[in-house]
Amino acid sequence: MVGSRQQEAGVGADWRPRPSSTTMGAMAKITDLLAQGTTLSFEFSAPRDEEGAARLDRALRRLARLQPSFMSVTYGAGGSSRGPTAEVVHHIQHNLGVTAMPHLVCVAHTSDEIAGFVDRYREDGIQNIIALHGDLPEGSAEAVGHFQRAIDLVRFIRDRANFDIAVAAHPEGHPRAASTEADREHQAEKLRVADLGMTQFFFRAEYYERFIEEMAARGVDTPVIPGVMPPTNVEAVARMSALNNTEFPQEIIDRLEAAGTDVDARREVGVEVATKVCEGLLRAGAPGLHLYTMNFSQAALQVVRNLGLRPGL
Repeated sequence: MVGSRQQEAGVGADWRPRPSSTTMGAMAKITDLLAQGTTLSFEFSAPRDEEGAARLDRALRRLARLQPSFMSVTYGAGGSSRGPTAEVVHHIQHNLGVTAMPHLVCVAHTSDEIAGFVDRYREDGIQNIIALHGDLPEGSAEAVGHFQRAIDLVRFIRDRANFDIAVAAHPEGHPRAASTEADREHQAEKLRVADLGMTQFFFRAEYYERFIEEMAARGVDTPVIPGVMPPTNVEAVARMSALNNTEFPQEIIDRLEAAGTDVDARREVGVEVATKVCEGLLRAGAPGLHLYTMNFSQAALQVVRNLGLRPGL
């Protein structure tokens, strides 16, 4: 969810993952997985070039060994190039044997185009999808296309396919919200028509707890899976935080800057921060944990190890 406007079509990077001996193709709805206990999931982005494709392939394989509940694939950041989201989703589900969840955005799309994407995923055996508004095209101040809101996309998908449908949740408020009250009412409306929510990343567990309490006060009990990102790069995280209306605490910035160019030291900081947030979320009763990987595996692996979520790792 840290990116959203990438288009399906299989163009851009030449996505050719190495063959896998696993071909069972995990087929499960996320609500069923949540009913079985705390879920663990990871988010990836479709690659833009050959180097990115190789990096993604390594990360997918390493993290798939943990047998996560599911993996999601973003639709790309605002203004980014097209990429093979559907091909990556197919690889995760049918070659790696992990339940896959594609992102789908409505901005700048016609209803016929959205119908084509939905039909393609349904025919490929996908049973979960996250419906997003998406970032506005560069230079645009208004949504274009046949859908004005993510909730419209949810209803369209619901009429066309029997998917579990997730929507984005913003514990610290949506960056384009007119007011705090309007934001909470809109998010409650989305969650009422969805099967589950998945949050943008944040760095304080209390933001998630407060959001869940505010939704409950509005009669909303839809499960919301929190998203957590190990912060390892000041510039990148600061940019995404500004776009998402996420607080990037100064104490984390200071620690990362003190680590300088030492990649291992920065990763250690990011893992420690993410582990602490995840521990708080689990104590608060979060139904699952969704780790943003940025297509790297080491930080996510260490967070899972620290939490003891996968014995024998």
